[in-house]
Amino acid sequence: MQANATHAPSILVVDDESAIADTILYALRTEGMQVEHCALGGEAIARLRAQAVDLVILDVGLPDLNGFEVCRTLRTFSDVPVIFLTARHEEIDRVVGLEIGADDYVVKPFSPRELAARVRVILRRMRGRGEGAAP
Repeated sequence: MQANATHAPSILVVDDESAIADTILYALRTEGMQVEHCALGGEAIARLRAQAVDLVILDVGLPDLNGFEVCRTLRTFSDVPVIFLTARHEEIDRVVGLEIGADDYVVKPFSPRELAARVRVILRRMRGRGEGAAP
């Protein structure tokens, strides 16, 4: 589903830390978004193969697959926007995340309001592309 004026954007949050996931879910739901959560990379891949979403927020440090592996796999079948949200703050991690296909990289600790703003910006950009806007 693509975000538009008549449908709430759908977001998948992939993070194994429930307190962080709950914070993200609350912040985005108060913005009127439909938000789902899963804690495992394999579960995220299965969900994304079964049903499209408008954006993925993805942790790198997951218990089964790391977020980089999830993003690489995701890029084989989808161009959905991805925001990495992770405690991995080294420059090499940020560069790798962006080079394998992420649209943004946010380091924990983070501001839920800033994350919501970044989500809105990416969704607005994607909505513009869907309406034939110039790149």
